[in-house]
Amino acid sequence: MNSKNVLKILLINSILIGFSSCRKEKRVIEKIDFKTHYKFSSEIEDKIAKDTVPWKYQFSAADYAAKGDYKNALIQWDMATGTREVKYSKNQIDSIYKKYSKVNASDYILEKAKENQLLIINEAHQNSFHRVFTKSLLQNLFDNGYKNLGLEALGNGKYLDSTLNNRSYPILKTGYYIKDPQFGNLVREALEIGYELFAYENMSKGGGKPREIEQARNIENVINSKPNEKFLIYCGFDHALEGIHKPWEKAMAGRLTEYTKINPLTINQVLYSEKSNSKYNHPLLKALDIKESTVLIDKDNNPLKYKRGTAWTDIVVFHPNTNYIDGRPNWLFENGNKKVSITLSDIKIKFPVMVLAFKKGEDMNLAVPIDITEVKNQIDNCSLGLKQGDYTIVVTNGKESVKFKQNVK
Repeated sequence: MNSKNVLKILLINSILIGFSSCRKEKRVIEKIDFKTHYKFSSEIEDKIAKDTVPWKYQFSAADYAAKGDYKNALIQWDMATGTREVKYSKNQIDSIYKKYSKVNASDYILEKAKENQLLIINEAHQNSFHRVFTKSLLQNLFDNGYKNLGLEALGNGKYLDSTLNNRSYPILKTGYYIKDPQFGNLVREALEIGYELFAYENMSKGGGKPREIEQARNIENVINSKPNEKFLIYCGFDHALEGIHKPWEKAMAGRLTEYTKINPLTINQVLYSEKSNSKYNHPLLKALDIKESTVLIDKDNNPLKYKRGTAWTDIVVFHPNTNYIDGRPNWLFENGNKKVSITLSDIKIKFPVMVLAFKKGEDMNLAVPIDITEVKNQIDNCSLGLKQGDYTIVVTNGKESVKFKQNVK
């Protein structure tokens, strides 16, 4: 064979290889047996219609939050708590800006955390972004000595997930609120960073005052076992309050100070949380027009506190309003997450469906998914917030399910 023919063959082969490498590999869609533990919107709405208890909207808010539907979680919570539109006058707004300036919340909290041994931050249980924000603090707090993370949401007693720290990822039985993928991701990242997680919830003696005492005692025991270490405590609502909390006498944070003599840094995310309709936001949140999570400080660098009677938290955080992309919160696609479009046009099961992403190596029948969304129609856009890596995507309508692999580069 002459040299010209050899060159022709080599050229043809290189072209064919090039075409082959550029051709998109066809995904393999496999039918599977899979039972979702998340409720479809229709199931949640049916339950609301039939339920007669006054707190039914709190339950529906938690159900929507668990399935990644942040928008409807806020709507349901507003139906539970009520809304009204209030505005500050121009003079009121001007006086706020004369007294306070805005600073980045993460930077301020991390700087203050260096001076403390114990940091307590709260959440509203229907607000997934509170979990996203807290997760964003984890690495820097760990780098500053916070090695232990106490989570109210972890099941305890007979519900304790005793193998969590060794398994390194949360499962559906790890905790009721941890079923929310954003809470699951908080737990997952904390374990990856190297935190030692511990449960402290205890309602064996009932709610109210006994609960606050038992929570604080459980945390105290862990602190006493590691007296020279730092602790991050993540709780719900009023448990972060210091001082006198009239219904309970003292909340968990106040009891913890009483028992350990440690003055914690307490942070409130709940008070100024966004509403489902921004016109019903707290008038101070509206007046600030913030673009990032923010703390207000005065001229002496003292933060705006939350005060309620003789109870308080040291810092309040203002979070910006959420924008939506394909019906999903913009913050799902930030902080290392990519907006990953999932093609459903070739999925041959009846819609609506849930689309769940599981991290490679985690048991998809047990694990909390990395992200989840419900898609009503086959032609609708489907976007998930995923980091670089390999995933198993499960699509289910509750009766039929399929899976396929997804690589995020």
